[in-house]
Amino acid sequence: MVALAPSIGARPAAWREPSPLPGFHLAFGFTLTYVGVIILLPLAALVARPWEHGLDGFVAAIVQPRTLAALRLSFVAATMAALVNVVLGLLIAWVLCRYEFPGRRVVDALVDLPFALPTAVAGIALASLYGPNGWIGSLLEPLGVKVAYTPLGVFVALLAVGLPFVVRAVQPVLQDLDAGYEEAAKTLGATAPQSLWRVVMPALAPALITGFALAFARGAGEYGSVIFIAGNMPGVSEIAPLVIVTRLEQYDYAGAASVGVAMLALSLIALLITNAAQVALARRGGR
Repeated sequence: MVALAPSIGARPAAWREPSPLPGFHLAFGFTLTYVGVIILLPLAALVARPWEHGLDGFVAAIVQPRTLAALRLSFVAATMAALVNVVLGLLIAWVLCRYEFPGRRVVDALVDLPFALPTAVAGIALASLYGPNGWIGSLLEPLGVKVAYTPLGVFVALLAVGLPFVVRAVQPVLQDLDAGYEEAAKTLGATAPQSLWRVVMPALAPALITGFALAFARGAGEYGSVIFIAGNMPGVSEIAPLVIVTRLEQYDYAGAASVGVAMLALSLIALLITNAAQVALARRGGR
């Protein structure tokens, strides 16, 4: 018998399979409604608010030295902290996935502590530790290293809040990565660094980029855990979210929205760059 070719308008069999979720039209409509109300509508309101003073007012609110210094500190510190967290997160995920040791489950649970801990509590704890009279700050003070109430304190706070994002992004991929590939590489004469760089890292690179993007996004907009340890000195250790709060307290809603739009634009640019890097890695891996 000659098999009948499927008609041009026939739907794939997967489309006709029963699904535990609602129909496509209902689910798609709910998705669009949710995204529009929860994400797009607030963003549209944020973007529209600064223009009540015109383009000159929008630019003037951003180019002030205090605002530029705050934006620079927030995004540079978030970038540096995310980069360091990529290395630390990979090491922690590697230990949790590849080694068995007493208290492993406790350490694994402690990684999620910054998720559950209120940001203000984390900020107070960090300020107490790294302050001049704190356990760590008192040891660093004689060495001439001052952490609390400086830009270095902002960096330390962003390290603490961003680390779990990298660990949780890398850990599932590392668990699914068969250790037999590394053993095969060693059998073929590869050294440990070569095995890591040529076998493990290509598989982990997309997850590392995802963890970097998540840690960066969290750090750029972090407020509660930073203000207690930053010192909040304008032009020195003041972060961009604090500039927004200060302008809101002064009833300068358009100015606050202007800084918010600037942060949104910079964050989108950073996320587009990371997404482009992921696409480039995926294409390179597919070759």
